[in-house]
Amino acid sequence: MADSPMDFLKQSFPATAVVTIVLAVIFPMPTWLLDALMAINLVFALLILLIVLYIQKPVELSLFPVLLLVSTVFSLALNISSARLILTLGERFDGGMIRAFSRFVAGAEGLEGLVVGFIIFVIIIAVQLIVITKGATRVSEVAARFTLDAMAVKMMGVDNEYSSGSITEEEARKRKAEIRQESDFYGAMDGASKFISGNVKVGIFIIVVELIGGFVVGSMIHGEQNVFDTYLRLVIGDGLVTQLPALLISTAMGIVVTRAAATGNLAEQVIEQVFSKQTIVYWICSGVLVFLAFLPGFPWHVLLPIAILVAFHAYRLGHKQKQAVANEKIMERTKGQKEEKPAEIPPVVPLDILALDLGYGLVPLVEKEKGAELLDRIQNVRHQTAFDLGFVFHKVRIQDNAMLEPSEYRFKIKGVDVGRGKIRIGYFLCINPGTVTQEIEGENTVDPAFGLPAIWITQDRRDDAERSGYTVVDPPSIIATHLTEIVRRHAADILGLQDTQTIMEALRKDFPAVVDEVMRDGKDGLRITEIQKIFQGLLRERVSIRNKVSILEAIAEYAPISRRTWVLVEKVRQALASQICQQYADDDRRLRVLAIDPPLEQKIIDSKYETPTGIACALEPPLQKAWIAAVTRAVAAVKGKGWMPVILCSEAARILVKSSTDRELPDLAVLSAHEISTEVIPEAVGIIKISASDGETKEQME
Repeated sequence: MADSPMDFLKQSFPATAVVTIVLAVIFPMPTWLLDALMAINLVFALLILLIVLYIQKPVELSLFPVLLLVSTVFSLALNISSARLILTLGERFDGGMIRAFSRFVAGAEGLEGLVVGFIIFVIIIAVQLIVITKGATRVSEVAARFTLDAMAVKMMGVDNEYSSGSITEEEARKRKAEIRQESDFYGAMDGASKFISGNVKVGIFIIVVELIGGFVVGSMIHGEQNVFDTYLRLVIGDGLVTQLPALLISTAMGIVVTRAAATGNLAEQVIEQVFSKQTIVYWICSGVLVFLAFLPGFPWHVLLPIAILVAFHAYRLGHKQKQAVANEKIMERTKGQKEEKPAEIPPVVPLDILALDLGYGLVPLVEKEKGAELLDRIQNVRHQTAFDLGFVFHKVRIQDNAMLEPSEYRFKIKGVDVGRGKIRIGYFLCINPGTVTQEIEGENTVDPAFGLPAIWITQDRRDDAERSGYTVVDPPSIIATHLTEIVRRHAADILGLQDTQTIMEALRKDFPAVVDEVMRDGKDGLRITEIQKIFQGLLRERVSIRNKVSILEAIAEYAPISRRTWVLVEKVRQALASQICQQYADDDRRLRVLAIDPPLEQKIIDSKYETPTGIACALEPPLQKAWIAAVTRAVAAVKGKGWMPVILCSEAARILVKSSTDRELPDLAVLSAHEISTEVIPEAVGIIKISASDGETKEQME
């Protein structure tokens, strides 16, 4: 469908206007067209000034730098065209706009009018060049520099608000776009201000050349008699008719760049910031005017009326302020009466899934004015754990707690304390990862995340510690690392029923067949609670649930055989064999494992008993004690060689071995033979046996 004539005109007008302006510099034009274009130039400059006065924010007129360039070129084109016509026609020049400005400013005929007109013209040029243009150019330079310097801080502030949940992702993108637009705008204004400055200087040059050329052409070529009177008047009129729009544009530019932090149009700002201050200011001003009116020689008939107007404004302003105070008291009284009614307690007061309490000494870590480093770290933790564990945990509610020590922090899951630590602001935590070449002195402490020995050092010793092989951590990273470990350790408690429902709904969009096969719309399918228990069973042993399609496919395959949660968890683990083995295998794809003495493994299998929530190992207390001692000794030996301890056993014994060691060794990995993928090479590095030193004799074993 073809565009309408109006649409075509809108699209072609800018290009046509710019090309016409450029052609006007080269080709001569009739005086009637020159008058029309000069009038358009004056109206255009006036429109820009009025628009600038009434916009809410400077960046709303983002096209202003382009308008400055176009108006400058347009003004220079008219100046060149008028100079050509004046020098060509001389006394016969009949340009109405230039003649009218010349008569209006010069006023009287003869030498007196010329001198007065020329002086006024020089004053206007000086005001524009020295005061307005120079000042606006300097302000635009400073505004551009400071806006660019503050851009990174503003971006960080938006990221912090998004991390804390104060704004949505869409609003964060919108604010960042506004910040970039503001920076681009003031950067462009810095360059565009040079157009105005250059326009004034070139205008002065054109006027001087035009005046000298007029004298030469008029006296030597045209043979005119009143050369001085004719050309000086025309030059004054030409200069004013071209410099007046430039003066308006310069004023508009000055207003734009000086309103960097202002909101609302200029009229609203003047009323709010100038005419709405304390009444005492206007009473004093009125008194001073009255005092001056009664001094000898001062025009009392001018000062007294102004003093009366100022006093009237002070009276009106005072009356409005008293009325506003009275209204506030009435509202407070009404509000107090409403608050006297007993407030109803909501039926549900939910606990925060994950909360962080800070002592008042750690509050600066989350203050926006001081960078809010901790908020950024927590947001990064949420993103990283989402990839590692397969679900996004809830936003962390951060609040100060007067019950804690100033340097103490505490994590809570559903209101239960799950971890705490102490931070020394201004210090760094140094942890020895086993590669330290030279120990350094510091205040001894313990890493709150893993319980490793550590020391506190000052910032000036940070480089020495890093060169010595220490792992150096700043306070925000300490809390973020602790949070990561807590989320991994308690992921099963954090994953709620609503989270599981959200996961299944998201999967249904891309994998409807898999979800339908597992749930079957409630007919012989698994309920959300059962799926949640399976996810929690995997997370409890730090198995990521990110590969949800494979998990659900395994559930769909074995759910018809058994709906018991622990059975389905074991089958899902076998389906994720490659993923699980990759967690514990070395770089050379070798999986170092600990085997269990067959008689001991059979003893564990025989102790199995079922509960409503699953199966558990019920070894007799002496045997349980000896079993834990044997496992602890074997795990310590493997760790001493720098390997990750992994116990390999039969499928029947795996869950029993894990449940029997979970309390004393919660991080111990236990795999069954069916969970060993073909991609890794298992290598036995020890056998777990019970000896007499473990408190259990061989006869008792048998």
